[in-house]
Amino acid sequence: MKIISLNGRESYLHTCKIKHQMDPEEGIKQITKLAQEIVTPAELSDLLSTKQRPEAYIGFEPSGFLHVGSFLITSKMINCLLDSGFHVRILLADWHAYINDKLGGNIEAIRACGRYMEDAFRFGAQGRSGLDFTYAADMIAEPDYWTELIANAKTVSLSRLKRALTIMGRSENEAELDASKLLYPLMQVTDIFRLQVDVAYAGMDQRKAHMLAREVAEARKLKKPVAVHTPILSGLRGTGRMDPAKLKMSKSDPAGAIFMHDSETDIRSKIDAAFCPREEEGNPILDISKYILFPYAGKMEIHRDQKYGGDAAFYDYAELRNAYLSGSLHPKDLKRAVAEGLWSLTKPYYEHYQREPEMLRLFSSSDITR
Repeated sequence: MKIISLNGRESYLHTCKIKHQMDPEEGIKQITKLAQEIVTPAELSDLLSTKQRPEAYIGFEPSGFLHVGSFLITSKMINCLLDSGFHVRILLADWHAYINDKLGGNIEAIRACGRYMEDAFRFGAQGRSGLDFTYAADMIAEPDYWTELIANAKTVSLSRLKRALTIMGRSENEAELDASKLLYPLMQVTDIFRLQVDVAYAGMDQRKAHMLAREVAEARKLKKPVAVHTPILSGLRGTGRMDPAKLKMSKSDPAGAIFMHDSETDIRSKIDAAFCPREEEGNPILDISKYILFPYAGKMEIHRDQKYGGDAAFYDYAELRNAYLSGSLHPKDLKRAVAEGLWSLTKPYYEHYQREPEMLRLFSSSDITR
């Protein structure tokens, strides 16, 4: 893998070379570096040491345009899993999205969005083998799916199910108005067992589903999935700081998200207007630096006039954070470097959608909901 500067002159995706599979120790090291949490590291180590081709999965609701917070972090982990010898399956959870009222509850629009997402993840895998896609509609058509779902439901209380509804961005009370919402966490658990998953991967917002799956596995004497969770990126506008559920970057807030098809001008404009306090928590610009730019490139270069300190290079996130929090790095200089770095990573996608604009017209953006 080539380590590049984030100065907009080169793109990681253009220079990335497909690596040979990592040995188990290197795989654990890389997965751990990208993850915010692994439940449990010992189980992951044992898995990679004993199974030649472990199975991992991540589920996505097809619910709108992909943004850098969900896509780039996820793609990095998916590619790391592939390089570590995993077979990775992406579940395009069309019926889950329907239950969650995404894209106006239009199942055809949801499935069209699934095709858009499949195209994007295939493009991001850059020819790696071992990546497959499954649609929830195909799984739930199997009679045994519902047999297993009922078996899982018999081990879970109603109150426990309600507590898990936050995985779909819903409150416990919403099940009182729409009982279908209670099926969602049960379906997510059932998906894991039907796909015979060794590792369930997702953002931290899906943690409750994975913990529920591990509880059900223990109750039913089934294999517990290792749970791997990556961080959730803050929205650019810094809203919802008192409510973590509203803090994350969301496709329903175009001004607060960088989309994979955004132009260079769009990215620079959004980053320039982004919330960027002299603190780390809830700072979307530092989040992007920590969770996207350093993992992809391993370095950040700041270009500025000599009278403002001259050019600087940071080789790990802690250096950058300390410089920013101490006041030696100006917000404008940080934002400029972040915008250049993001454009370096998203430019291939922007060009892809310029060549194939129909991918962005598969579903109606006006129906996108949170």
